[in-house]
Amino acid sequence: MVIVDMAARIDLAVRVITVDTGRLPEETHHMIDTVRDRYGIRVETVFPDASEVGEMVRLHGMNLFYRDGASRLLCCQVRKVRPLERKLESFKAWVVGLRRGQSESRAQLEKAAMDEGRLKLSPLAEWTQEQVRGYLREHDVPRHPLYAAGYTSIGCAPCTRASQPGEEERAGRWWWENGQPKECGIHFTPEGRLRRRVDVLLDEVLQAGETVAAAV
Repeated sequence: MVIVDMAARIDLAVRVITVDTGRLPEETHHMIDTVRDRYGIRVETVFPDASEVGEMVRLHGMNLFYRDGASRLLCCQVRKVRPLERKLESFKAWVVGLRRGQSESRAQLEKAAMDEGRLKLSPLAEWTQEQVRGYLREHDVPRHPLYAAGYTSIGCAPCTRASQPGEEERAGRWWWENGQPKECGIHFTPEGRLRRRVDVLLDEVLQAGETVAAAV
């Protein structure tokens, strides 16, 4: 919300994009409406391809993400990464709220970098959690209600829970996974064997969808 508030102060014509994965907590939907009401910004909500989601669920189940890391990342690819990539195709640059202190995987985050031929800006890269809280207080910025319940990072409802004292900010994301980066693939891509396994599973989903379409 810091990024949205800053951008709105510069130009209310700013375009704000969010991805509705189909598994978001209800509080997040309320937050989208709060942004519209507070800033008068029409939030552009992006949805995953229904046929891709349908094939993924048919092949791997509704809650495949609990099975293993590759299955979880497949779900993230279908529900989050691919929809956002399609939306960003017409953009030359985008701004995100990533910070180096959020997790070990983000420690080397650059403020500006080229990503898929597109400029990606992370102006809060050096900010601490307390600086974020200070900005929110100073400018009376709306906060997602789940933060008051102990959440420090918020994603899909079945994949997020409140963090425990002393844990890093993203510890509540995919908490059942051990030894894997707390990332979905939008900002940081898993490498090596896991990446190859995700590609295989995604190809299976896409090819199954093409087969069904051809049969119809």
